[in-house]
Amino acid sequence: MASGKERNGLDNPAFDLDDRVDGEPEGNVDKRSESSCTADKNKPTYCVTDVPPWYLCIFLAVQHYLTAFGGIISIPLILSEGLCLQHDGLTQSHLINTIFFVSGLCTILQVTFGVRLPILQGGTFPLLTPVMAMMSMPEYKCPAWTQNATLVNTSSPVFIEVWQTRMRMVQGSLMLASLLQILVGFSGIIGFLMRFIGPLTTAPTISLIGLSLYDSAGVKAGSHWGISAMTALLIILFSQYLRLIPIPVPAYNKTNKLHTKKFLIFQTMPILLAIAMSWLVCYLLTIYDVLPSDPAHYGYHARTDVKGNVVSRASWFTLHYPGQWGLPTVSLAGVIGLMCGIICSMIESVGDYHSCAKLSGAPPPPTHAINRGIGVEGIGCLLAGAFGTGNGTTSFSENIAALGITKVGSRMVILLSGVLMLLMGMLGKIGAIFTTIPSPVIGGMFVIMFGVITAAGISNLQSADMNSSRNIFVFGVSIFSALTIPNWLMKNPDFIATGVTEVDQVLHILLTTHVLVGGILGFILDNTIPGTKCERGLITFSKEHLNDSSSVLRAEDVYDLPFGITSCLSSQSWVRYVPFCPWRGDGSQHSPEVNSVTVTKSPGSDPLPKDKVVINEYAL
Repeated sequence: MASGKERNGLDNPAFDLDDRVDGEPEGNVDKRSESSCTADKNKPTYCVTDVPPWYLCIFLAVQHYLTAFGGIISIPLILSEGLCLQHDGLTQSHLINTIFFVSGLCTILQVTFGVRLPILQGGTFPLLTPVMAMMSMPEYKCPAWTQNATLVNTSSPVFIEVWQTRMRMVQGSLMLASLLQILVGFSGIIGFLMRFIGPLTTAPTISLIGLSLYDSAGVKAGSHWGISAMTALLIILFSQYLRLIPIPVPAYNKTNKLHTKKFLIFQTMPILLAIAMSWLVCYLLTIYDVLPSDPAHYGYHARTDVKGNVVSRASWFTLHYPGQWGLPTVSLAGVIGLMCGIICSMIESVGDYHSCAKLSGAPPPPTHAINRGIGVEGIGCLLAGAFGTGNGTTSFSENIAALGITKVGSRMVILLSGVLMLLMGMLGKIGAIFTTIPSPVIGGMFVIMFGVITAAGISNLQSADMNSSRNIFVFGVSIFSALTIPNWLMKNPDFIATGVTEVDQVLHILLTTHVLVGGILGFILDNTIPGTKCERGLITFSKEHLNDSSSVLRAEDVYDLPFGITSCLSSQSWVRYVPFCPWRGDGSQHSPEVNSVTVTKSPGSDPLPKDKVVINEYAL
């Protein structure tokens, strides 16, 4: 759908443009700007179906790639500890390349055939906790010699078999668990399940993703508290205090020729800037031998030469293919644990779809689009398991927030970002460079990132009535129990002894996964303790979305299948029974459906005044 408003890309809020005409009083500009901002406060510059100029598409695609950068690379770096790869930088770089490649592939699938919103796909933290719970079991704990860098020979067949055995088990378990998400999505079950899942289930579930990873953040940050504190402070400085300070950058257009524009660089890429500056400080401290060169001394892991010649050993081009680590194996306990993580991921994704639609100027997603989006995410997890990322894929909330900052909701930008991730995933040197980031720099980033994830989960409670003692009880018990039970069981791993090894493994993984314990307790308590829907927050979000939506798009313009597939299927009566296909014969498939109003001018009647508009008729 072409936009009725001509856009040249210069009205992107990432650029601080000077709107004052030469000679115009500054006060007039302020009044005009204030009026304009008030009117278009929530209106995106580019809606879902708009296509920005090519140069703006490229810039914004790179911006989304950089926004997802920190969250995506953190997953393989955390997994490397459970897979016994702490001292194998080359394999870590291969894992980073693989997860970028699969994330790009899944983004293209989601934007083209899935929910069709500008929503980027990346690694999922809800699946990280059950995997780490599996790796904490006695049979999968890393041998002691793999923790000593001097004893690890990364090319040794023994070492390769140690980490590949664990990776193949995660692969097979994830592929089998992903079938649940595919079934729930394409069968339409997700719509039924969401009737019982409210903020008091999602809030502890998402919050515990960040809270459960405090140990990983502490270990990396503790390798040099000075460097990690500097990284965290730089992220805070750039993202919070300097985010609205523009930086002049050169620009060119036909009207003004070569000139400068003011670019909000701190708002656009605060994490990347903080990592780059901390990385540079570590490099300078390394070349001047300020940091100790003895691995046994505190601060050694802040050096930039810890990973040796990883970059030089990495190939320029890497080809990824299913089964690259060998034939996947299956663990029953792993499958059940990952299924629970996938359920948490689905709950989070449904909320992301509604948030993304609101920020991108689209109408609320209809049922068939949500079903299709969840189903495609299941296919993404299946592909992630086949390629061997050690993790699945889901909607990236960080990039949805970027839509609200840039006011650009075009899905063409996200599609291009997916292509960029796909290409970057095939450049082996890129992944190798990322592995040389010192541990305390990563630790400082983790402190901020996991804290924001925790707060994002708690923010779901704004839809519920938190003046209610019922809701305070449900949330408090869920959070505290999810921190206490797994922590005690990890310290007492032999407590569960039913006599059946498989049952012991399943119970151990389930009860040591913080997200699962908190989510299940929140779900049970919220659905059994008496409370109204309004008190529980089950209807507030839907009303807010409908009231706040200023979309002029029809649902079929956004959510129908591409390449004329919907038109071809619309004549078939059986399509109405397919939960993930739009059907023209049922107006309920689109929410809301816009009916065109034809205005005819009778002879001799006065024309419509120029300042009057015809309001479209909405039929719910």
